[in-house]
Amino acid sequence: MPPTLTATDRPLEKLSADAVVVGVGKGADGPLPTPGAEAVDRLLGGRLLPALADLGARGAEDEVTRVASLGQGPFPVVAAVGLGAPQPGGGYAAEAVRRAAGAASRALSGRRSVVSLLAAVGGTPDEQRLHAVGEGSLLGAYEFTAYKSDLDGRPTPPREFTVVVPDAGDARPALARVRAVADAVALVRDLVNTPPNDLHPAELAERGAAAGKKAGLKVEVLDEDALAAGGYGGILAVGGGSVRGPRLLRLTYTGKKAQKKIALVGKGITFDSGGLSIKPAQNMHHMTSDMAGAAAVIATVCLVAELGLPVEVTATVPIAENLPSGSAYRPADVVTFRNGKKAEITNTDAEGRVILADAIARAAEDSPDALLETSTLTGAQLVALGSRTAGVMGSDELRDAVVAAAGRSGEPMWPMPMPAELRRGLDSPVADFVNANADRMGGMLVGAHFLAEFVPAGLPWAHIDIAGPSYNTGAPWGYTPKGGTGVPVRTLLATIEDLVAG
Repeated sequence: MPPTLTATDRPLEKLSADAVVVGVGKGADGPLPTPGAEAVDRLLGGRLLPALADLGARGAEDEVTRVASLGQGPFPVVAAVGLGAPQPGGGYAAEAVRRAAGAASRALSGRRSVVSLLAAVGGTPDEQRLHAVGEGSLLGAYEFTAYKSDLDGRPTPPREFTVVVPDAGDARPALARVRAVADAVALVRDLVNTPPNDLHPAELAERGAAAGKKAGLKVEVLDEDALAAGGYGGILAVGGGSVRGPRLLRLTYTGKKAQKKIALVGKGITFDSGGLSIKPAQNMHHMTSDMAGAAAVIATVCLVAELGLPVEVTATVPIAENLPSGSAYRPADVVTFRNGKKAEITNTDAEGRVILADAIARAAEDSPDALLETSTLTGAQLVALGSRTAGVMGSDELRDAVVAAAGRSGEPMWPMPMPAELRRGLDSPVADFVNANADRMGGMLVGAHFLAEFVPAGLPWAHIDIAGPSYNTGAPWGYTPKGGTGVPVRTLLATIEDLVAG
């Protein structure tokens, strides 16, 4: 069961839990107290802040200093979590609070119940801080244990979070939204973390369909025969090397008084060996995450339905396993896509764009007002922007709107150009274009140019390359665990809400 999240406006001295969380900032001469830390300090007779200083706490991001209350308060442990340096105008950004809440959740494994005073940190409106504390707490408490054989007696993340706010009655709608968002992110993480032997194309389609049915969505799944009848040459080509055939999943939500129609598309390669253009063995196991885009759009359309937004959203999800075999597609093959365009295959490891081409073409047939696509498309994204910042390409206005929504959501993204001269690298002597340019320069941008070939003129669209941010191969940080991260569900939701409001 997921952790519970509640709010209270009761006085601190009347609360009890296994731990209390307070925030401290990073100052020039040591930790800077916040209202929550000062409240606990008073409750402990002025002993907390000197103790933090004696223990060397600096208030840096991801720093958690635990102090025993020694019976001086209703909490056996105080966790002081670093917020980093305050903003120029004072206070702390919502993302700093969100990360601090997540770091505290990770540090408090073995403590069942936690009271958080992080919502008392200044710098953002009360509701934004409540969202940040709630999201960070729940997302930081995530763990994936489906394949652990011995769970008895081990420390587990907190199961009960109580956030102290000025008015708990006003907090209920915000808490309901936080719960829905956290559950959607957890769904993505669970799907990404499931190993590919258990999450083959038909299984991912089945799990996505089950989530859609639970959310009350219209569900459509196309198997190999239906894909062939529908002209989905790209999906069939990539999936042809595996005995576990490809699928196309479509999930549709139609909200009341829907004024906008949004298309979501997400790459669903359940495992990517590179096909005949096989990848090096080193780090190939990370390719279990190559369906993160698919997981994100599945979770997002279900989240939009749970929140009851006044919009129509359809997620089109192409799913395949890219393996080498006698039936695998080859370099030099020419693939015909659903919209009739043809690509010469020069690299079978550039398979994501091949299945996305069919999906984008199908999604565009619905005449949406905007198209949002996300995928672990290129290693070039990591080279350009690192492991935490996604690249966004597409039509300028929607691209910038996605980046702005990402900034508010705590999922860093950067707007990237699509220089016209890079399109020439896709020219083919035998087909409309090749699927991969031999020149590695600007690889992320060239991938976007390929996808653009399938977007109708005049349709606002954005491509979000999440090759790095969707899967954390390093140590946990903030509210981000090792493995699947859930990026970019929160950005997709915020962008859809912006499009509805606009």
